[in-house]
Amino acid sequence: MTRPMLFLLSMGTMLLAACAVGPEYRRPDVPMTATFQTADVIAPNSSGPELTNWWSGFNDPILDTLIERTLANNPDLAEAAARVAEARGAASRAGAALWPTLDGAGSASSVHESLNSPIGRVAHAVGAPRDYKNYAVGAQASWETDLFGSLRRDREAAWAEAQAAEVGEVGARISITAEAADAYLALRGLQAQLELARSQETTQAHLVDLIERRVGQGVSADRELQRAIGELERVRATTPPLRAAIDAELNRLDVLVGAPAGTHRLEFLSTGNQPSPPLPAGSLSPSDLLRRRPDVVIAEHRLAAATARIGIAMAEYYPNVSLGGLLGFASTAGGGLLTSDSLRGEGLAGFHWRLFDFGRVDAEVAMTRGREAEALAAYRGTVLRATEDVETALSRFIESRIEAATLTRQIAALSRARDQAEMAYEGGVLPLIDVLDADRELLQASDRLAIARANEARAAVASFRALGGGWTGKPQRNARERSPARDLPSRCPNEAEVHQDRTVPACAHPLRSDSGGSQSVKARPLGDRQGRAYELTGELP
Repeated sequence: MTRPMLFLLSMGTMLLAACAVGPEYRRPDVPMTATFQTADVIAPNSSGPELTNWWSGFNDPILDTLIERTLANNPDLAEAAARVAEARGAASRAGAALWPTLDGAGSASSVHESLNSPIGRVAHAVGAPRDYKNYAVGAQASWETDLFGSLRRDREAAWAEAQAAEVGEVGARISITAEAADAYLALRGLQAQLELARSQETTQAHLVDLIERRVGQGVSADRELQRAIGELERVRATTPPLRAAIDAELNRLDVLVGAPAGTHRLEFLSTGNQPSPPLPAGSLSPSDLLRRRPDVVIAEHRLAAATARIGIAMAEYYPNVSLGGLLGFASTAGGGLLTSDSLRGEGLAGFHWRLFDFGRVDAEVAMTRGREAEALAAYRGTVLRATEDVETALSRFIESRIEAATLTRQIAALSRARDQAEMAYEGGVLPLIDVLDADRELLQASDRLAIARANEARAAVASFRALGGGWTGKPQRNARERSPARDLPSRCPNEAEVHQDRTVPACAHPLRSDSGGSQSVKARPLGDRQGRAYELTGELP
């Protein structure tokens, strides 16, 4: 073959290799509001804590240390990192499939032929020896040309899955960090409730002593003493559930930092004040969640992978072409192996085409389109749930802060009323029941305040988590993002095209028309196989 022919053949192969069937991935357009409904509580980025280390805004050194230990030792994070390594390996393998393979081989054998075998009889008839040796060494190359992009689509899908695993690791870090902070703040809230119960127990015991003296003096009846003792025991009965809940949170914290339950009990049991939560910081635009929320980014990468797998299935409509070759030496004498007389070579070109398979390719394409539609619906649902998480968390933060402020004022009033009731009882103006009622109301309000402060702090954690706290976002590397308005056709098929084309049930998403109505997604045939390969026309919502 002449050099010009070889050049033309090479150029033709390169041009064919540039073809990849199947739809290109485009980021779906999900309608979003201009700002969050509760955006007033979000601090500007300049005044709030850094979203990547939001826990520092609580100004609690113990919490900072806890987060550091969690990030360093949590087993779930190690599991997520292992998944990333696995996905990267799968992506590298898919990319390596695009390149030729070169294998080396060598062998040496000694043969003694049977005279009763066909080869032995022929050798004996012509006087050839029954015993001989065979030596061979060489290299073999093979290459699947991927003319229609099956391997390239597989590489796209694998890299999209790898990026989803990478973002999943980040998402695990955010979730574990938020869980550790939530457990710590819940612990501090329970400890505050326990301190209140103990303080109330001391107050109630003081009241019992007072009544005992009055009974001894004949001023009060024994009935009042028994009522006061009953109230004291009621207060004492509130402490065991609190201690059990504290133990549960301590065990939870130990597991989060990668230690057996009970390891850091004494360290975390050191009583500290309930941290004051900072205002949630971040962007006021819900559209930024598409870049900051790991679950949204993961759903998008999985949608990109599902889109690429449509091309893998559609490539089966076309032939698979492979090239191969062998070059080496073979000889029956070891001394003459690496000589020109022992040189042997072989070239191979072949193809495989599924011409008639009773609709299996059609079914495979329909399956991949259905999975792509499922991934699209999952992406849209993830985006909507992300906005729900933010709005709900911010609303709970706002209302918990209002509740705490209201309870603070209530406790101040109830404290004055309780002191006045005790003074009046000692002066014989009020009955004991009024003092006990004042004690009960003050304890209930104080307990609710401790719970409200814990809920406020935990709602702040939930807000940071919902806003994508702990991650700045990563650029997408393999997703070929294009504007749907620019890349997709601006019209639907006309009546003649509708008669010829088929509607793809798996991709029948509603479309927004210019008039505000809805229309069907149509599919027009691609290539020269009418009705077999389709391209969506229209804009996905």
